[in-house]
Amino acid sequence: MIYSMTGFAQAKGNYKKKEVSVEIRSLNSKFLDMRVKLPFLYRTKEHEIRKIVQGEIRRGKLEVNVMLNGMTDSENYTINKDLFKKFYAQLNELKNDMSINQADMMQSILRIPNVISVEDAEMPEDEWSALNNIINQAIQELKKNKKREGAVLGQDIKLRIDNILLLLSKVDPYEKERVENIKQRLSKDLEEMSSFHPIDKNRFEQEILYYLEKLDITEEKVRLKEHCEYFYKVLDDIKSEKGKKLSFISQEIGREINTLGAKAQSSDIQKIVVEMKDDLEKIKEQLANVQ
Repeated sequence: MIYSMTGFAQAKGNYKKKEVSVEIRSLNSKFLDMRVKLPFLYRTKEHEIRKIVQGEIRRGKLEVNVMLNGMTDSENYTINKDLFKKFYAQLNELKNDMSINQADMMQSILRIPNVISVEDAEMPEDEWSALNNIINQAIQELKKNKKREGAVLGQDIKLRIDNILLLLSKVDPYEKERVENIKQRLSKDLEEMSSFHPIDKNRFEQEILYYLEKLDITEEKVRLKEHCEYFYKVLDDIKSEKGKKLSFISQEIGREINTLGAKAQSSDIQKIVVEMKDDLEKIKEQLANVQ
């Protein structure tokens, strides 16, 4: 089972008169890149929130957005008037030139850090517990969505590996013909050269054997099959994070396919190699979205 790196989830909950909403969006990334957006009341908990998310998701570009509506009577909010006036004066100068709406301008100023402050920003333990639960609900929902999408990716990737192995089995019928063609070509070259220079046939046969040994593709076929079987094994592993490992295996598969093509000396085998490369390229495209 594999997990997709892309996904979206949302969870909501309540604490007293507050409505808390948590949204998590995940996009492709080679590493974990997390952006957390919090209301000013919860900013002291950013480090803990990051640790919670990192404990469950270790790869991808994440956007964690916590939204808060409502407040309790025990919380006292104040506006920094001097700071508000400063921003208002600056934006007011730009209002006409940039066609800024008055209401939008007021809302934008209120979102600026330190314009609004809470006298007692310490979050009660029971509120933090409620927020923690909502965040975990969003994480679990995100993992379900990523797993669902990952199942589709896994089926397509497995189909591509199946096809590479099927194409590999089609190489065998051309093996004997390939060797004979090489021998005939070399023999023809020998006849042409012997009319100008004496040739040691025994030495020539030794050279042919050495040349054919260099062009032998048995090892490449065996290793390619082994890499594909190992790919299956990792793909079916219960571990959720294996995108990097599968990418490394796909690189090894590509190396064997390239060597097979370089040694082929056969247009029929070359055509098979091209089809293998096409399937491998599609696998790599899909793996870019695997966690």
